[in-house]
Amino acid sequence: MGDFYVEMKDIVSRELLELPNVNLVGIGFKNGVPGDKCIVIGVEKKYPVEALGQNEVVPKSFGDVKTDVIQVGRIEAGYAADLKRTDKWRPAPGGVSIGHYKITAGTLGSVVYDRVSGNRFLLSNNHVFANSNDALIGDAILQPGPYDGGKIEDQLAILTRYCPIDFGEDTGTCSIAESYAKFGNFVAKLVGSKHRVNSSRINAQAVNLFDAALAMPINQANIDPEIIGIGEITGAEPAPFLGMKVRKSGRTTEYTQDFISAVHATIRVSYGGSRVATFEDQLVAGAMSAGGDSGSLVVSVETAKAVGLLFAGSDTTTIFSPIQPVLDYFNMRFAQ
Repeated sequence: MGDFYVEMKDIVSRELLELPNVNLVGIGFKNGVPGDKCIVIGVEKKYPVEALGQNEVVPKSFGDVKTDVIQVGRIEAGYAADLKRTDKWRPAPGGVSIGHYKITAGTLGSVVYDRVSGNRFLLSNNHVFANSNDALIGDAILQPGPYDGGKIEDQLAILTRYCPIDFGEDTGTCSIAESYAKFGNFVAKLVGSKHRVNSSRINAQAVNLFDAALAMPINQANIDPEIIGIGEITGAEPAPFLGMKVRKSGRTTEYTQDFISAVHATIRVSYGGSRVATFEDQLVAGAMSAGGDSGSLVVSVETAKAVGLLFAGSDTTTIFSPIQPVLDYFNMRFAQ
């Protein structure tokens, strides 16, 4: 994908996300059909244009770049809702129920290996292992998760590391008109013009790249490096792309497949109550997950290489972060 669409998406994403009802902005295919690229805007619910206020309508295009509005529902961090793969597994493979002792339940993503020591750790989400920043290093990780009957005697691991989720708020104000100004400046830069349109804005919105955490097994013999229905992961896909076929194995919906429908997405995710976090450079697929699947590893259908770490979704949408930044942050790898 060329830099043009990425830069265009970055220019308009913050402004679009300030519109009521908008919670996702990414690069995808017009009408979901492989072919023409566009800026995809996800809304909780689609309304007729006549039912919207003047400042609530998403433009049909930004210059020559078309937009496509899709209904994705409310995007939430996926805590458990149903009961599947909830038994106690020893050894425990990827794709089964797991969780911090104070949450409901999520999914054990996979085993990862420290790049220096070679020690094995368990990978899942912050909100699965670290209770959305509210846990302490050394806390008990249960398998199955508490929602599925896990008790302290079912402890599989201890919380070792997590990347904090930043729930900062945007204090600035702006409008869609500013997007056109920024687009004009972008085009001016391309053609070499020195003329620019200025605008001022205070933006204190926090940005996250992934929701991830590690746990150290209490007994290495109690973990299985394979993922149910997928097997052992051999590495990471370096460049996920639009249309890429992907699969996952999770606690609730078990084995599912879909394809990447949007890339470089900026998304607002609800963590319950008033806690909302913004994530950038995310990957989007269709309805291949449900509550309790959070922490699942998303894997290429064509290879045994990881693509992303699933952490949120809605009835129609699955959100996952590219896996390589997660591995780099924790200095981990998959078995080679």
